[in-house]
Amino acid sequence: MSRHWSARARRRTATPLVVLLLLAAGLAGCRDEPAEPMRIRIATGSPTAVYHAFGKSLAALLNRELPEVRADVMVTAASAQNVRLVAAHDADLGFTQADVLPPREPEHPAVLAVARVYDDLLHLVTTAGGPVRTLADLRGRRVSVGADGSGTEVTVTRLLAVAQLGGDRVRQQHLGLDDSVAALHEGRIDAFFFSGGLPVRGVAELAQRTSLRMVDLGEWTEPLRRAYGQVYVTRDIPRSVYRADPVSTVANPNYLIVRADLPTPLVRELTRLLMESREELAAAHPAAGRMSPRSAIVTAPLPLHPGAAQWYRDAKP
Repeated sequence: MSRHWSARARRRTATPLVVLLLLAAGLAGCRDEPAEPMRIRIATGSPTAVYHAFGKSLAALLNRELPEVRADVMVTAASAQNVRLVAAHDADLGFTQADVLPPREPEHPAVLAVARVYDDLLHLVTTAGGPVRTLADLRGRRVSVGADGSGTEVTVTRLLAVAQLGGDRVRQQHLGLDDSVAALHEGRIDAFFFSGGLPVRGVAELAQRTSLRMVDLGEWTEPLRRAYGQVYVTRDIPRSVYRADPVSTVANPNYLIVRADLPTPLVRELTRLLMESREELAAAHPAAGRMSPRSAIVTAPLPLHPGAAQWYRDAKP
């Protein structure tokens, strides 16, 4: 049978599986009482960023296709906080940049990977008529470097260090995406960083109100790779994305992660739905459409969850 089953066929397959999981976990109660849905909490990011759009679409998919599951999304500071939430069992799934993860996972990690989903591109955003044209121009200026606990903050801290702009050389503010957009629009900061898949809705909405300049950061990929490892690559932001001059920038992959102790059959079903519903997820955000089973399995340094590995092995990407 084709892997591209109808939604009705997928529901017939998934429902008994999840019921068995609930019974095995003791969540179904006595036989005369209806089973309580298994709650799946998805740690995302800012409401106007890619993780949140992707997470909402994924939650809707799980709720439709796995009737015994109740998925919802959590607004967070993104990557670093998401890893902590999933590791602490305060979330079940989450999105994170690769550079937030330690170079080597412990022998028994609390967090495992479901898939590599797409690349996060580091945006350095300023106004078109402003004085910031290069990274060096940030010296002495007011710059949002990302919210505390975000992947943006991790990447930017490293970037400023290799560019010798760390410490108090830049007047750093730790704002999330929405607050950064508002602060730049109102002239309270000179520029802001944000790491996300193209297009970032908050930046795109700002571009409709204000002429923007995207600062080219492509020259900094190799210094970051030498200092911090090979996860960094160079990617382009075309003119069509934000109606600004095209630039190259630093990017790194991001992953959908999961609690290591979630049942293997459940994670296998989740992986199947993620891979077989790429077109539907892409309708929520184009970045989701860039997934493929072949690239999804490349999640170093994080191992795949056994349920995810089982689906990829059977699917033979």
